[in-house]
Amino acid sequence: MSNDFDDATQLGSIGHNPSVPSQSGQQQPAFHTPNLPEQPQADEDPEGTLLSAHGTTQPALPQQSAPATPNQPRFRQPMPQNLRRPAANPAVAMPAQQPVQPTQPVQPSQPVQPVKQSQPVIDTSMMTVPSKDITEFHEKFAKLVDNVSQVVVGKEAPIRQCATAMVVGGHILLEDNPGTGKTQLARGLANSIDMSFKRIQFTPDLLPSDVVGVTYYDQKRGEFEYREGPIFASIVLADEINRASPKTQSALLEVMEEQKVTVDGVTHPVPQPFMVIATQNPIEQLGTYKLPEAQMDRFLIKTTIGYPSHDVSVNILKQVNVTDRAATVHPVLTGEDVLRMRNISETVHLDDAILEYIVRLVEATRHNERIQVGSSMRGALALTRCARVWAASDNRGYVVPDDVKNLAVPVLAHRITLTAEATFAGNTPEQMIGQILEDVPAPTLGANA
Repeated sequence: MSNDFDDATQLGSIGHNPSVPSQSGQQQPAFHTPNLPEQPQADEDPEGTLLSAHGTTQPALPQQSAPATPNQPRFRQPMPQNLRRPAANPAVAMPAQQPVQPTQPVQPSQPVQPVKQSQPVIDTSMMTVPSKDITEFHEKFAKLVDNVSQVVVGKEAPIRQCATAMVVGGHILLEDNPGTGKTQLARGLANSIDMSFKRIQFTPDLLPSDVVGVTYYDQKRGEFEYREGPIFASIVLADEINRASPKTQSALLEVMEEQKVTVDGVTHPVPQPFMVIATQNPIEQLGTYKLPEAQMDRFLIKTTIGYPSHDVSVNILKQVNVTDRAATVHPVLTGEDVLRMRNISETVHLDDAILEYIVRLVEATRHNERIQVGSSMRGALALTRCARVWAASDNRGYVVPDDVKNLAVPVLAHRITLTAEATFAGNTPEQMIGQILEDVPAPTLGANA
């Protein structure tokens, strides 16, 4: 015989009110609650754990028997001590005589916007007006660029790049079509500075001794004497460097890297400042020796001049009687001035965000699927040094992201090697560096100024 008040029916979910159907003509038997453990008082429950399974506090059941109604649960089992839920609000557990208000979090007066790690912030609060040294650098640099601009008209960007390489102490590779003014730019830069200048015309039969010098026997004095080659000059023009044999090219590149010449076990330092301006034509590769990628890394900057604009071409034709434009300029700086500018550029401030930006650009060339060989650490150092000179030339004592962007292509493009698929697709190293500049976010300037 089934009992409507079976234990399985009555001991359901806590808080569930089962409805018991009533039969007509039958009286419902009274249900007596069993003797339950006494509920703890409010002062014996400091943790406020007398919460139901749904988080609501139920009143304690009376000890006397009472008929069960559909709107009231039959009885409630006490929750074990180990399963009691901690109070969500500490104020519930406190006595009623001492209510405690929950502590409200202190809201900042001005909400601080989080800064993404991908976009570092450059603090420009400490950057003031340029110092006297930076102003001196700017004036001398502008004077040099204006003087060379009289030789190569309308090409300020490559002229600034060549002047930057001279101040840094690096070397320039000019690659452009014949007749664009590569030799004139090199000679104009050399004539604008009161330093020694030598030119080497590279040919297939040129020997290394024709570049670095040779030791010969002097019959009059009866002893060997070293005769210096044309490499011993402050500015050396290596015209059409790709026409010489690899052996001769290596002799020149060794001097470019080590700034000295060793002949017959004797080391001879080259004059300072020292700079090599090499030229080569991208066309007519018959009978030429392409520079290896490892040797291309020796050049600080690789740039092009390009053809002049229409108005500049007309002005040049009006001066058709001037046959040698490089001979018309006079020195405006000395070798000591160049060394002085080099020392000033080393004081230009480099923020940590700028250094991180340069490293991320270089690392992006190593992880690109279309680049077979990325830039080396030498490329990152070259970009950092050139950025300082570029900033000082703009009369600033600190480097901004635009300085890095303006120099990334001429400094890094010739240091990477594309894959065969990228080359067949028509991609160029300059395009790849430009794409990397778009992908890598630049730091934000002046956030705390």
